[in-house]
Amino acid sequence: MKKNLFATAILSVVALAGFAQQLPVATYEQAVKSLGFNANRLVYNSNVNPTWLADGKFWYSINTASGNQFVLINPVDGSRKTAADVKSLLSGAENDRPAPTGRRNFSPEVLSPDGKKAAFIKDWNLWVRDVASKQETQLTTDGIKDFGYATDNAGWKHSDRAILLWSPDSKKIATFQQDQRHVSDMYLVSTKVGAPKLESWKYPLPVDKDIIKIQRVIIEVDNQKVIRLQIPADARRGTLCDDISCSGSFDDNEWNADGSKLAFVSSSRDHKEAKLRIADAATGVVREVLEEKVATQYESGQGSINWHFLAATNEIIWYSERDDWGHLYLYDSNTGKLKTQMTKGEFVVTRLLKTDEKNRVLYFLANGREPGRDPYFSHFYRVDFSGQHLKLLTPEDGNHSISLSPDGKYFVDNYSKPNVPPVSVLRNMKGDLLATLEKADISKLTESG
Repeated sequence: MKKNLFATAILSVVALAGFAQQLPVATYEQAVKSLGFNANRLVYNSNVNPTWLADGKFWYSINTASGNQFVLINPVDGSRKTAADVKSLLSGAENDRPAPTGRRNFSPEVLSPDGKKAAFIKDWNLWVRDVASKQETQLTTDGIKDFGYATDNAGWKHSDRAILLWSPDSKKIATFQQDQRHVSDMYLVSTKVGAPKLESWKYPLPVDKDIIKIQRVIIEVDNQKVIRLQIPADARRGTLCDDISCSGSFDDNEWNADGSKLAFVSSSRDHKEAKLRIADAATGVVREVLEEKVATQYESGQGSINWHFLAATNEIIWYSERDDWGHLYLYDSNTGKLKTQMTKGEFVVTRLLKTDEKNRVLYFLANGREPGRDPYFSHFYRVDFSGQHLKLLTPEDGNHSISLSPDGKYFVDNYSKPNVPPVSVLRNMKGDLLATLEKADISKLTESG
């Protein structure tokens, strides 16, 4: 039977190959015209990628039929200014500095929140450099090969970046000493013109009894004091993926405002157990708050980590699929007891984009809630911490991509469907439409066939 199936598959491939060879050249040429790098040139005014400024305004560039155009928007009144270049666009603006964005960090150094210090790895140890004076200070001394501090090696990807999290006051660093001494070596030979290059790094193989583990530490920068958290070494796993640095930083770690406490999640190797813990930054004493056990795999969201430590109110926002749908739950961080389920229903919360602690409101993306629409389309919502007053903020049928303003007052929404060109709008956090920014023009694309 298997031989017959194999023979059928081979004949099918041969038949398809023969059919492909008989297609006229014009058909291939038309297909090439439809590829993205050609088709995109025939689409104008499509999608807004805002650059938010420190004064609350934002600008973006757009491809129009007459060339690139730069647009400046004031969300307060919806006013619009256009220019042929950025310099002309921003001339005379009160503050043309970009607002902080928190984008992924791929630099080997990690700047402190106050911008005065930069942490980096040298000789398997963690160092800090004073940005103004350039003076370097060694923070750890016992780092060695394959047992270094803040090293970035998930096995399947690695870099020279320092993986760590500064405290908000720039006085402490949460990081780890990574133990990969008992893990196999992986080798990769690159083939190119000239001599081949051999690359080697640690990679846990099926024959290995141990995997890469991390010993969590908190470092007092000014005192060069290393405080080890009083728990066994953790598997190098995160709640979003197999790596603790999916976002480019030390994932699943959050400081409280004064840097006296560190909340973090320990994930098991198979992702079936996740423990949320809170450490005393001065002593290294760790307290377990809650634990999630699943039969398959625990993840904290899709594309972003959805749990958060609300230290001011002693609460934890936690993500779980315990009712077969991905939802947000509110816990007491002192007792570990569930206070309320914040979202519920037959839909999936994917990304928690904003937590308004003062007004106790959540803003999140979710799929599958709107009846009669594609369940894979993403929509933007708000809901009270109590789980009441759930509101859809993006009413149009389509898949929505959201960019929040840094001050949390506005958002730009790009939405579309496979058969509907993109539309870009500006709304406030109540969902009120303030301006239609762009509507994609596909007339040239349609004319091209």
